[in-house]
Amino acid sequence: MNEIKLNILVIDDDPIIRNLLRSILKEKVNVFTVETPSLAFKILKTESIDIVITDFRLPEMDGLKVLELVKEEDPHIEVIMISSGGDMNTVIEAMRKGAIDFFRKPFTANDIWLSIERTHKFKLISTDLTKAKRKNNVLQNHINHSLDAIIGNSESIKNIKEQIELVANTPDTSVLILGESGTGKELVARGIHNLSSRNEELFGAVNMSAIPESLFESEFFGHKKGSFTGAIGDKAGWFESANGGTLFFDEIGEMSIPLQVKLLRVLEDRKYIKVGNQREQIFDIRIIAATNKTVSQLMDGKSFRLDLFHRLSTFLIEVPPLRERKEDLPLITEYFVKMFSKKINRPVPNIHPGVYELFNKYSFPGNIRELKNLIERAVIICTNHELSPSHFRSLEVAGAHNPLDENSLVFDLKELEKRTIVKALQKVNFNKAEAARLLNLEWNALYRRIQKFDIDFPE
Repeated sequence: MNEIKLNILVIDDDPIIRNLLRSILKEKVNVFTVETPSLAFKILKTESIDIVITDFRLPEMDGLKVLELVKEEDPHIEVIMISSGGDMNTVIEAMRKGAIDFFRKPFTANDIWLSIERTHKFKLISTDLTKAKRKNNVLQNHINHSLDAIIGNSESIKNIKEQIELVANTPDTSVLILGESGTGKELVARGIHNLSSRNEELFGAVNMSAIPESLFESEFFGHKKGSFTGAIGDKAGWFESANGGTLFFDEIGEMSIPLQVKLLRVLEDRKYIKVGNQREQIFDIRIIAATNKTVSQLMDGKSFRLDLFHRLSTFLIEVPPLRERKEDLPLITEYFVKMFSKKINRPVPNIHPGVYELFNKYSFPGNIRELKNLIERAVIICTNHELSPSHFRSLEVAGAHNPLDENSLVFDLKELEKRTIVKALQKVNFNKAEAARLLNLEWNALYRRIQKFDIDFPE
């Protein structure tokens, strides 16, 4: 019989049974034996157990209760029940509650190994099914988010694609992606994942600015049922769910210093502890982070830890804003026009040359995301077979005051961005939520810009 690499926990208050099982199992598996359920649950908190073999008649609680608590501790642990001749009704009830198999007393070594092999095969099949489902989801994700999703023929985009292909070949290298909001940083991260050897595992995208400090451990490390008020069931954290794959930390620059310390410790140790558990778990994950802050802002030591910056930025990619690659506008525009036409089941309209002239005069502070939203609206309201400047009224209005006009004397991009934000705020009576929608920005991205430019609000 081939060696089975399993950790098995035996619970039986009869020392003869414990010694017999230990002698049968110890040559082929790692075996732990205890006489009471309380001792068993201490081991479950410190060791990674695959199978529990438990007698029905035990001190402290019966085997059915042990089964219930083991499944609450970890649903992936399989439980084999040991039954005596008169316990068949109990065995049937145990099978209904999730026991995987049983063998009777008195038993032989063959009885035990047949039960363990059946259980082991079941675990392997379950694991393969889970991997197959994940692979199917990842394959679909790969189709939808291939490198072709990064549209453009400009030199800057060609350079970014080359960097993606280069770093994808080193699946353990941490990557930091810099760029303004809406430039497509997540597409770059997905491109790295899809071209890497990790592409059959999960790509998990986490908005770091949206996670409260009080829920950090639960979100990232997971928790056990009952570990805190409101923990009504077991939960897998990001590090468990994405193990073997890639975690993308978006808005990493918005994390508080205390959370940065916690994250740094986990990334350095490459292990974590689930809330409500004591067992350390090792993870194998590539970390990709993104921020709209500049390198100088991250390295000033005020709002971001330098040691975390160095941990994340082994490989650095900077995504240019749309205004710096205007030559890509026709390709991106055509792509979105086709996409939204198909989405609402309409013929793809032609694009009037005046649309591109309008786009070339505009700075696109919201970058690709803003362009995408503008085109979606234009396709919806277009009732003929051609998109014209009239379908982009908001840009025509902006163009009347557009500082990028040929006759403008202002060429400072930061000043242009500040003026655009101020005009948007004035238009909506300084309602930040409305201004964010007008600018096609996330509200937190607008808030950061208001702070960055020190924009005053009327009392």
